[in-house]
Amino acid sequence: MRLKNGFLAIALCMMISGCSSTDVIMKKQMESDAKLEKLAQDNMVLNAQVVDLTKQLNDLQNQVKANSSDLGELKPVSEETPDTVESAPAKKEPDVVPTAVPRIEVVNKEASPVDKESKAQNDYIKAFGLYSANNYSGAIEAFGSFIKTYPTSEYAGNAAYWIGECHYSQQDYPNAIMAFNKVLTGYPKGSKVPDAMLKIGYSHFNMNEPVKARAMLQSLIDKYPKSQAAVKARERLNRN
Repeated sequence: MRLKNGFLAIALCMMISGCSSTDVIMKKQMESDAKLEKLAQDNMVLNAQVVDLTKQLNDLQNQVKANSSDLGELKPVSEETPDTVESAPAKKEPDVVPTAVPRIEVVNKEASPVDKESKAQNDYIKAFGLYSANNYSGAIEAFGSFIKTYPTSEYAGNAAYWIGECHYSQQDYPNAIMAFNKVLTGYPKGSKVPDAMLKIGYSHFNMNEPVKARAMLQSLIDKYPKSQAAVKARERLNRN
């Protein structure tokens, strides 16, 4: 009997440990997503600053051109300097022997893994920038292209989720549900799964399908009880 109880205790500890590890992984993924999306928003602000600086630079260049024109008008006066002023003898520069420039040969022309990862991140940020600017059709195309180009990227599931958000923002709930379902089936371990389930439930409510909506939200609560999406799901179920 004691041996049986010991096995039960060990099994229970393993189950608790497994749940704890899953929660930690989900938390880290969500923190990573939040950092990347914050970076996308900061990038939009930086782009606006670049545009403003470019305008200031153009204004400065125009001012320099105007000043150069004024100096051009003064040039003939300077050329009328009396010939009685002797010019100082020109200082002879020492002879400089040109040195051969070493040639750099590129051995490996393929992009390094770091370069590929950086490009993938930049493409994701651009797509997210289109979404943030309410350019939903452009964002859908950009996120779709991202998934095709980087199918194994850790942000592919996020891209699929934001496609659903684009449809949801346009009140295109049937296509939103299809997109969110792709997150559940294509990226079942992704950090956006709870949010996708929440938006599927919301979409069914908006389509006047309360039975399907409640079933999805309850499933979300059962599978991810500690997620922020589950908190919102409980609030919505309490209202309906």
